[in-house]
Amino acid sequence: MNALHQAWEQLLKEKISEKQREIKEDPYRPFLHIAPPAGWLNDPNGLCQYKGVYHAFYQFAPFRAEGGLKFWGHCTSRDLLHWEDQGAALYPDQPYDCHGAYSGSALVEGDQMYLYYTGNVKLLGSYDYIETGRESNTVLAVSENGRTFQTKELLMTNEDYPEDLTKHVRDPRVFKLGNIYYMVQGARTKENRGVALLFSSEDKRTWTYIRRFEREGDYGYMWECPDLYEIDGRTVLSVSPQGMEQKGLCYANKYQSGTFFLDGDMQTGEVTGDFRELDAGFDFYAPQTFLADDGRRIQIGWMGMPDVPEHQNKTVEDGWQHIMTIPRELSIQDGILCQNPVQELDAWWNQKMSFTGSFQGELKPCCEWRLAVQGQVTVTLAEGLHLRYQEEEGIFWMEFTDASLGGGRGVRGREIKSLSSMRILVDVSCVEVFLNEGTDVFTTRFYPEKGREQIKICGKASGVCQWHQ
Repeated sequence: MNALHQAWEQLLKEKISEKQREIKEDPYRPFLHIAPPAGWLNDPNGLCQYKGVYHAFYQFAPFRAEGGLKFWGHCTSRDLLHWEDQGAALYPDQPYDCHGAYSGSALVEGDQMYLYYTGNVKLLGSYDYIETGRESNTVLAVSENGRTFQTKELLMTNEDYPEDLTKHVRDPRVFKLGNIYYMVQGARTKENRGVALLFSSEDKRTWTYIRRFEREGDYGYMWECPDLYEIDGRTVLSVSPQGMEQKGLCYANKYQSGTFFLDGDMQTGEVTGDFRELDAGFDFYAPQTFLADDGRRIQIGWMGMPDVPEHQNKTVEDGWQHIMTIPRELSIQDGILCQNPVQELDAWWNQKMSFTGSFQGELKPCCEWRLAVQGQVTVTLAEGLHLRYQEEEGIFWMEFTDASLGGGRGVRGREIKSLSSMRILVDVSCVEVFLNEGTDVFTTRFYPEKGREQIKICGKASGVCQWHQ
């Protein structure tokens, strides 16, 4: 542990302890979703299960709720629902990561946990910070207990990436197949095209560039946070493109997160088919998956969106900002990648109420509504968030009619031929809506005012509400 690391560690202890006292009574803090102890949270990193315990790391700017110098925050869980803060795991304390420990992933092997991440460096001077002035370094940190990471190794610099790329190469995702280790990284070419790079290694440290994944057409100038995995016999490439133009209801957010399928394995298969957004709501970016010990492919995303100042989160006033999505189990049904809350959530609810037809009543701070739908339906939360399906036009809408409730968020929609089920998860200041068994998902933050915690259901629907008491 060097002197800079020690200084950061002491400062973090003081600042976080101070902020935690300030936000203790925060009315918008979730029960089940990962939130930072103080400061700013963004991309999920290093998701894994290690010695039976789930670990989630995340981009963490501890000193300001508006962001800043990035560390890796760390929390652990035994049930994927209740998370214990473990403080900061990685610090920007070396010359090759001095301007931020950026996103990456975890590889668990034996008793060791390997964290791969991007060390960010921005040089001082007159640079464009695209083709000049930036260093994107691939770094490895190793732990023998899953909590402390005191040794780091610089593995690759921009000199080790293909020559036609800009300085934007980042977010290593590492996994093992057979006896070979693979790494996929996101990148921006000098022709302003987003691509994903694939590397291989036999020892986890020396990496050889194999190939790239790309798609003809307008798919953005940069692909961030790539993920590559096999599920239900298909190979999935997940990327978060920047620079895609909105097309009708699609790509309405500033940046997107979605998936392609490969037409074969990762060594030879090409990117085919359409890019499909993983979430049609306001707040979803940079998802990452991991394989649980029981074989489930589980995904967590950042419930936020970068570079959208018009979306205001009221928690900033209390010294913190942003949360993660509920962990979601992935599967493929009828050629569509589906997302549903992890099965642990079903067992946690211990109270239940049924209804048939229209309903109006209390919206509990943390609850789940499951609806069977037969035609047009509108669900109104907190008197200002409308979830409605227009059967005649075949579109599902998520719309805020109360600007304060949505923090500046407006309306999002997606074409859906028919709607048979709706699952609405509310956790204080966030809403996740899973349609048709997870084929379509809408995610948003929201901020109900005291006295307006109501739910109103109109239309042909029946179902149950569940909560924990």
